[in-house]
Amino acid sequence: MTNDGRPIPVIIDCDTGVDDALALLFAVRHPGLDLRAVTCVAGNTDVAGVVRNTLTVLEVAGAPEIPVARGAARPLIEPSRSARHVHGDDGMGDIGLPAPARVPSDLGAVDLLRREILASPRPVTLIPTAPLTNIALLLRTHPEVTDHIERIVFMGGAVACGNATAVAEFNVWHDPEAAAILLTAGVPITMYGLDVFQRVVVPGADVRALRESAEPGARLAGDLLAHRPAAPDVDGDPEAGGVGDAGAVCAVVDPAGIATRLLPVEVSLAPGPTRGQTLVDRRPRPGESEIHDGLREQSLVDVALDVDVDRFVKLYLETVAGV
Repeated sequence: MTNDGRPIPVIIDCDTGVDDALALLFAVRHPGLDLRAVTCVAGNTDVAGVVRNTLTVLEVAGAPEIPVARGAARPLIEPSRSARHVHGDDGMGDIGLPAPARVPSDLGAVDLLRREILASPRPVTLIPTAPLTNIALLLRTHPEVTDHIERIVFMGGAVACGNATAVAEFNVWHDPEAAAILLTAGVPITMYGLDVFQRVVVPGADVRALRESAEPGARLAGDLLAHRPAAPDVDGDPEAGGVGDAGAVCAVVDPAGIATRLLPVEVSLAPGPTRGQTLVDRRPRPGESEIHDGLREQSLVDVALDVDVDRFVKLYLETVAGV
């Protein structure tokens, strides 16, 4: 909720995806959020599959008629590279979800983003849980929207290890140029990266309870969590599952659940093994490079460095299943 007790207006930009679906299930069910739109981009699977998956999840969740728009089919420069080895051929763990009856908006993602941001009576919080291509196109095409954005809370990047490469996280690695544009948006930004993303894990007993639920949305959450094993498993239980992207939405509802520091962040755009790395400068003072060559302008980002795991797991379960 906002300080005046009203729901926070949010837009999710996603590449649904198992954990994007978990994020959508949370967002449509939390009373403190007003989900105004969902925009889709290629990432975990192709953009047509992302649109289909998004519409299906909203349908199963019993969500109101939230507009859903198709966005970029590939990154700004490079070809699209899916994560089907993680999310299955259909992007949703191949669990056999039906085709949706809902249809997407006639507007493209950038136009829908612009319309909903400018139409909102209060500044919107953007929650990108995907490669940042749509957001970069929005910022470059319609820079006037930044006056109407409260904050961008994005799932992406890493302070320590990557997953797409040794140092790069998938969403940023998939479109590094788009991520670099995001960092110059001129609005407050929170980076919910792999350092916290991988830690919020629902224990197997709770996953099994969700899978046995009679309520379709809760049951879908359980099936998706079961497909997304924790790393490492909690108490050795293979059914424990990470909430992944949903943690970024939890951080919008409950920002006190993460510990952040305002730090300089930039994206490596050079070819080679560091491409897509988020360089987070945690040094207490300038080093020899700055002393000899001068300070460079770098974007300051609220970087999530720690998370209250139990708090976010409880928040997720209470919201999605009412437990």
